[in-house]
Amino acid sequence: MLHGITVQLELKTETGRDAFNRPVYTTAYEDVENVLVGRPDPQEVTDTLNLTGKRIEYVLGIPKGDTHDWTDKKVRFFGEEFRTFGFPETGIQDLIPMDWGQNVRVERYG
Repeated sequence: MLHGITVQLELKTETGRDAFNRPVYTTAYEDVENVLVGRPDPQEVTDTLNLTGKRIEYVLGIPKGDTHDWTDKKVRFFGEEFRTFGFPETGIQDLIPMDWGQNVRVERYG
């Protein structure tokens, strides 16, 4: 049986404004369960590096029904920190046979 792992997703909440009227945020991490972690295709790594300058480290399979915003977020798993980039790729949920309906690319962070 195929299953994912628990990853920690960064959530930012605006808590006020600074002296220059810029937003001030607090950061917390929320556990997201059953996230599938996979290696990208070598050709995809090369193409993305050439087009964006970012190197895909992993591709995350996000569970169906997940409502989190995965765009440009920090993610923790395997004891390391990563950052998502690009937009999540979403398929037609009813036509995808397994538990994951979105793909998100991550690069190593920090």
